[in-house]
Amino acid sequence: MPDHIAVRVTPRSAKPGLGAWRTGADGREELEIRVAEAPADGAANEAVLRLLANALGISRSELSIISGQTSRHKRLSIPFEAKEARRRLSG
Repeated sequence: MPDHIAVRVTPRSAKPGLGAWRTGADGREELEIRVAEAPADGAANEAVLRLLANALGISRSELSIISGQTSRHKRLSIPFEAKEARRRLSG
């Protein structure tokens, strides 16, 4: 059953990669993701999707941005439950 996860993106990072899960301003858990690309022409969004797909062990086409195209705070659609995503990302 498809689900979604919340992420907070830091573009133009010197150390790209996945960060920790943290509580966002709205009280929901979100995953910190750092990418080297700038937030221009969708480059940072594409880098987020590639990085997360690789970390989850799925193809890039199985992920999509539901909301937050131009924001640091995004919601991503994933092909399984959020609990499974946390499990895959933690080990």
